[in-house]
Amino acid sequence: MANLSDEIEQFILSIFTDDNRLKLSRNDLAHYFSVAPSQINYVLSTRFNLDKGYVIESKRGGGGFITIVRISETKEDTLSTILQELDGIDALSFNRANGFLQRLEREEIITQQESDIIKSAISDRAMGVVTHSANVRKIVFKEILIGLIRR
Repeated sequence: MANLSDEIEQFILSIFTDDNRLKLSRNDLAHYFSVAPSQINYVLSTRFNLDKGYVIESKRGGGGFITIVRISETKEDTLSTILQELDGIDALSFNRANGFLQRLEREEIITQQESDIIKSAISDRAMGVVTHSANVRKIVFKEILIGLIRR
């Protein structure tokens, strides 16, 4: 059974429109799921962030309304954007890599099966024997992305 954060995420994804923008009330959503608004904030910040291809727009005095924008790019642009983000960090956590993989799946650049294989290859368990596993994970992930650009 999915946890509450998963249910909230799936609900939000189910009401997205074709224009890749969704405006909703954080308070109404919290009321609908009978949770504190902080739970909604948690889902938004962990499930709808830039790594996963989303931008959250929120303005003060906006009545608690937020807009979630799904970034839509070409395959090459998406891969290039992720590579640029990798160049800006020293190490790559498994959670952040997983966010990138979810984005690649959603944008149909890779299949779920390919994502699962990559997750296995860069998992903490696979990287556990390496001293600086987060650094190695970043290098391995970059090479995978470069391979995706070439195919």
